Amino acid sequence: MKKTLLLLTVTVIAGSMAAQSTDYPYQGVPFNQVKLNDAFWLPRVETNRTATIPASFKKCEETGRVQNFINAATHTGKFLTTFPFDDTDIYKTIEGASFSMAVHPDQKLGKYVDSLITIVSKAQEPDGYLYTARTIDPKHPQSWGGKDRWINESNMSHELYNSGHLFEAASAHYLATGKRNFLDIALKNADLLTQVFGPGKRNDAPGHEIVEMGLVRLYRITADKKYLDLAKFFIDCRGKKLNKDRSYWQDQSPVVAQKEAVGHAVRAAYLYSGVADVAALTGNKEYLSAIDSIWENMVSKKFYINGGIGAKHDGESFGKNYELPNQSAYNETCAAIANVYWNFRMFELHGQTKYIDVLERSLYNNVLSGVSLDGKNFFYPNPLAADGSYTRQPWFDCSCCPTNLCRFMSSVTGYIYAQKENSLYVNLFIGSIATLKLNGKQDVKISQTSNYPWDGAISFTLQPVKSTKFALRLRIPGWAINQPVPGNLYSYINGSKTSYSLKVNGKDYSARVEDGYAVIDREWKKNDKVEYNLAMTIQRVAANEKVIADRGLVALERGPILFCLEDKDNSFDVNSFVLPDATALNLTFEKDILSGTYTIQGKGVAISPTADQLDLRSETKTFTAIPYNVWDNRGGSKMRVWLPRNFSMLKLSEE
Repeated sequence: MKKTLLLLTVTVIAGSMAAQSTDYPYQGVPFNQVKLNDAFWLPRVETNRTATIPASFKKCEETGRVQNFINAATHTGKFLTTFPFDDTDIYKTIEGASFSMAVHPDQKLGKYVDSLITIVSKAQEPDGYLYTARTIDPKHPQSWGGKDRWINESNMSHELYNSGHLFEAASAHYLATGKRNFLDIALKNADLLTQVFGPGKRNDAPGHEIVEMGLVRLYRITADKKYLDLAKFFIDCRGKKLNKDRSYWQDQSPVVAQKEAVGHAVRAAYLYSGVADVAALTGNKEYLSAIDSIWENMVSKKFYINGGIGAKHDGESFGKNYELPNQSAYNETCAAIANVYWNFRMFELHGQTKYIDVLERSLYNNVLSGVSLDGKNFFYPNPLAADGSYTRQPWFDCSCCPTNLCRFMSSVTGYIYAQKENSLYVNLFIGSIATLKLNGKQDVKISQTSNYPWDGAISFTLQPVKSTKFALRLRIPGWAINQPVPGNLYSYINGSKTSYSLKVNGKDYSARVEDGYAVIDREWKKNDKVEYNLAMTIQRVAANEKVIADRGLVALERGPILFCLEDKDNSFDVNSFVLPDATALNLTFEKDILSGTYTIQGKGVAISPTADQLDLRSETKTFTAIPYNVWDNRGGSKMRVWLPRNFSMLKLSEE
């Protein structure tokens, strides 16, 4: 079955690609062509399959999200949930289940998903409209929807947002199962959109972007250009009102005139991802120029050390340049996922490691912090400091983050490898086996083994069907060459000279470097081996002086993993602790905490009041820092990422 579905996926994509005159020059190897066997990631993906996806389906039933579709089909009852986009929680969870079934067939899950699709199909109106918040009672729709269809789309109705997630989920389900039951619902809805929107018709800029990405997915499956044309039309609708107050929706100016990451961070990253898709498929250079400028602004002025984007609770939005507060940081889990989507597309456009550096930081820190180790509790915001009152929740009224994690975690293997012509790219160091065709004809299997992210020793075995000349391109992470992120927003303090080394079949190999990749260009034979060693050291990170919140502070990281202090592991107030630059730091494996994890330990100075509360005293204390991505797995606690380097920068507050 797996082989049949894989061939189906490849055939469908290849068929639509043949109709396209241009596309991404660098193509990711699809997740279902990659078998995961990684000690770090496999348990997390399995937890997503066995815990997060079932829990999300259960919550969709318990909270009335499924009943909304039943009520819409019968035009009885009322809209039972809070937001008009609650329909998408079912779509996203189906998408995650579909990705999971593509590599782990599950007949029981498949039947359940089909039952949900039947419920969705009955809620769809005859002309293709699908929006339970209106269909249940058209005379009294949910308030954000507006009196009539589409009239509030550019603001808060989320009608097109619902369609976008429908398209994404239906495409995933079709490519995973070969069934058309969900795809036909999506195409019927998409055809309605092409009749309502376009030149001479409605020209609303989508209020919450993602429909652009979804339409591109339908275009790739069907090769029907009307879907690509509509995606481009929606992009070009932006900025028609020339109102800077529309920046929350990225609608303050035409996309091609935008240079800065602004507004709601999830909306923004979905828009930039859609712009990248359409730019790749149309060759639109103005689009490329715009998202290149926006990316530079984001990564150099608005990017958190944990890989998060979106500094402000107000509007879940980007702040001003260098506005990166810690305890009040928003860093929505959905925004981190969207940032991964966007940066992988930027890599597919340009083929440079800097985009994967950003992706990896978001992936290993902000994305993973969004879900608990048991897969059943979640963060919505991901701050860099906490006072003990903020903790994970099993669900939210607005539960976009849990269901987004369902779909994302199921497809994480799709970011490991890529190819272009006669080159095979290794972007992420995750234990796996991938099979691909180079130049569309040369069969190559690559096996990757490592204990990453804890160890930088990585090995590869190449198995071409026959001796074949091609270039293996191994990403040199920014952290391995003393650059935590592209640009100068963050830097290492007295960073040790990091290094990497290569061996091919046991012999040292000196590789040329292109676009951040170590290139091994040779004739490969079956069972050729490559040993790649990235020296990992504990690094102290400082922020650019323009980031007021982090002046005089230091953060700790090793490889791609950011660390933090949590009060569960420390006998002092983590908000009154100084970490001097001269402190020796040691890495220790703790098998009995947090499902077994590495920690950083060292000595610093804890400040506390004297017994009479009239003075302060200082004591040397040993501290333990844990990976940021596992904090708050033991109940609410104080936590800090950034620590003062000396007494003059001591801040007796969480911010």
